[in-house]
Parts: sequence; C-alpha cells; structure tokens
Amino acid sequence: MLDITNHTNCDIDSTLLEKIAKKLTPKDIELVFVEDTQIQQINAEFLGKDYPTDVLSFPLESFGTNEIPLGSIIINTQKAQEVSQNLGHSLDSEIVLLFIHGLLHLLGFDHERDSGEHRAKEQEIAMAFGLPETLIVRNT
Repeated sequence: MLDITNHTNCDIDSTLLEKIAKKLTPKDIELVFVEDTQIQQINAEFLGKDYPTDVLSFPLESFGTNEIPLGSIIINTQKAQEVSQNLGHSLDSEIVLLFIHGLLHLLGFDHERDSGEHRAKEQEIAMAFGLPETLIVRNT
C-alpha cells in the first residue's frame, strides 16, 4: 500500500503507482511529493548535498517482519515537470518513472554501484506497464 502525502499543487494520479508497488513488493511505502526547496533541504540534511534533485529514497531497516514499511520515496514535482516537458511526455509518466527508480533503490538496486542492473530493471518495468518510449530509451 502507498501512503501518499502531496506538499505541492500538482494533481497526482496514483492508480499506476499503486499497481507498480503492489506488483513489486507486499510492503507499505511512504510516497511524498515536494518541490525544489523542500527536496534541497532534505538532500542537504540527510545526504550532505545542498541542491535539489528529482527523487530520493530512504529504506527502513528490516526487522524480519512484513509489517514494517519498506521505506520512503520523495519526488520533486518541479524537476519532474521540467524533464517531462524536455522529453515530450506527461508529468504523470515522469512521476511513474521516478517512483520506479526510487522503489528499486528501496529494493536494493543501486545504479551508482551496479553494472546496469538498476537501469535494466527500470526499462523492464516501464515496458511491462506500457509507459512511453521516451521513458525507456533515455540516458539517465
């Protein structure tokens, strides 16, 4: 289940996000939507990076029970809007890709350390859910 908090003026369609979460994990996920200022503060406080980013993920430690949430995903809707306009797809589609990206981090994938497995899994999920080609072929 997704526990969604929206601190923006964006109208978020959570239908596909719920389907993807249900397909990939039985655990609960906190999903928070913010703008540049808020994500920059979080990025600086928790990761020591004083700039806005598109998505952050914070996994919770596993205590051997399915009742503990998997973690939190924070999505910057301002960055998502910029990228969606530049690549020619909808804001909803960009948010879905950022959610997939963040969720894979919570599930243990790490594009900064792996040999392309994270990106390959993103592409696999995007294709399985019929997402736009611009989400699948870009270099991010």
